[in-house]
Amino acid sequence: MVFRKLPGSPSPARQVLAGLTVRVVGVVSPGGRHPARSVLIGFSLFILAGALVLMLPVATSSGEVADFPTALFTATSAACVTGLVVVDTEHYWSGFGQAVLLVLIQVGGIGIITVASLLGLLVSRRFSMGMQSSMQAEQRGIGSRDVRRVVRRIAVLSIAIETALAVVLAVRFVAGYGQPLGEAVYSGVFHAVSAFAGAGFSLYSQSLSAYSGDAWVVLPVGVVGFVAGIGFPVLFEIARRHHRPRQWTLHTKLTLLVSLVLLGITFVFVLVGEWSNPASLGPMGVGEKLLGAFFSGTMLRSVGLTLFDVSGLRPETMVLFEIMMFIGGGSASTAGGIKVTTFAVLAFAILAEVRGEPTVHVLGRRLSAAVQRQALTIALLSVGLVMGATMVLLTLTEHPLDRVLFEVTSAFGTVGLSTGITGDLPVAGELVLVVLMIVGRLGSITAATALALRERRRRYELPEERLVVG
Repeated sequence: MVFRKLPGSPSPARQVLAGLTVRVVGVVSPGGRHPARSVLIGFSLFILAGALVLMLPVATSSGEVADFPTALFTATSAACVTGLVVVDTEHYWSGFGQAVLLVLIQVGGIGIITVASLLGLLVSRRFSMGMQSSMQAEQRGIGSRDVRRVVRRIAVLSIAIETALAVVLAVRFVAGYGQPLGEAVYSGVFHAVSAFAGAGFSLYSQSLSAYSGDAWVVLPVGVVGFVAGIGFPVLFEIARRHHRPRQWTLHTKLTLLVSLVLLGITFVFVLVGEWSNPASLGPMGVGEKLLGAFFSGTMLRSVGLTLFDVSGLRPETMVLFEIMMFIGGGSASTAGGIKVTTFAVLAFAILAEVRGEPTVHVLGRRLSAAVQRQALTIALLSVGLVMGATMVLLTLTEHPLDRVLFEVTSAFGTVGLSTGITGDLPVAGELVLVVLMIVGRLGSITAATALALRERRRRYELPEERLVVG
């Protein structure tokens, strides 16, 4: 497939990006509509369709029609793989309604990370084109074979991991708890999809707290949640070069390193900070406490399932949870947040500035100034969004700052952990979280891609002048 730039037409990179968006999301972009806008429109229509289906009488246990705000919030939370709820999933929704949620979770989660992976492929391909001659750059692009290969690999890997986890959970539910086979299989499938998609939805009102001491449930779900939060580009590279870790790209090395460090920090902090807290780990045995701390580390930045009530956390632990939810997981993963690579770039940039070094080096590689600016832009825009939403909810409700900030950060990071105030929010407050979940799910993807594709060289530079800062 060859792309040539015609007079007055968009650049080949933008033509390819628009084509990818149409293929994956299925939204026609007339008149050269920006791809990010097409993704947003397509995703919004998908959420609206899910909300309308949830408003059918058959979707609720009582047979009554769910009101539109409730259906919209639930559909958004499922499609954005967040997990925040305004009604009890176990009792409010019927089996049909829960199946609709499962479809929204699967399509929303896997569809978005497919788009993210394809956009990441486009960006990396465009940067590789920039290192060649301009003629070669104009004649290379991402063909339909690339799209089919990426989509097929994501689908196969997703189904394989979800199936394996569903089998493990179903067997455990039957053998360890005597559940009927049909119920065990349904519960296993639902929680497997929810865990891998990072949705945070559970068929149980208290999430997985009933299994807090069962390593056969906690460990598989925790491992799958951690793997899903790494991102498909990293998983593909590890599978392809598992015998040659030295040849891994900087993105893979940095994602794995930072994810493991954050997991370790959370494990130690939760274990020590909540060891004697009667509202969380306190009543548990030593084994349960270790499982609970590990599970928190894996669930916190992606999935949102929990083994205890987070509303009873100590203030310092709650702040840690907010930080981890804001950071999120790996790029092109089911996790939200600003992403671990963005956090790592900022951390290494600060370290270089403190040392007085003119450039930023990470694991034997030098980071470009453009990457640093993009990371700073995403982080500051995210901080502004979270703070703005927090101020709005504080105006609309009487809830204290710590609870509101936790809920807002959870919605932005598409984590789904809750202190219990979501169900008490007015409709306007629910709409704030709806917007926040959509932006949190799509914002970092579209913003990062747009910033990367808009990069251009200046034809001239103005005189430099030092500014007093700090």
